[in-house]
Amino acid sequence: MQQENVVLCAASAYEEKFYLNEAFSGLPEGIKEELKIICVLFTADVGGVLIMEFGPEGDLRLRVDVAEEDILFDEIGSGLKIRQIQRERAELFESLETYYRVVFLGDSSIIE
Repeated sequence: MQQENVVLCAASAYEEKFYLNEAFSGLPEGIKEELKIICVLFTADVGGVLIMEFGPEGDLRLRVDVAEEDILFDEIGSGLKIRQIQRERAELFESLETYYRVVFLGDSSIIE
């Protein structure tokens, strides 16, 4: 049985809103603020909706949704920006993946 992806957070350039999944309210405030900054700056820069989600194995994915009528969305810039964020925030993302695998998937072998 395939598990669904679990959304960590998202930001929308269209609604100018940020969402953090309540299941992750236990994260430190500094981490939550950093996630908000990453998402909001991304959507302000390239537009669309940035969604950070965990895959079934606990890997953190960045996905962008775009309204069909959004002719100003920069698809190439979006891909470049995602790769830049993944490079610059690799340590944060690895920590979040470990947190998710331990707390949500129950994989205690990671912390041994």
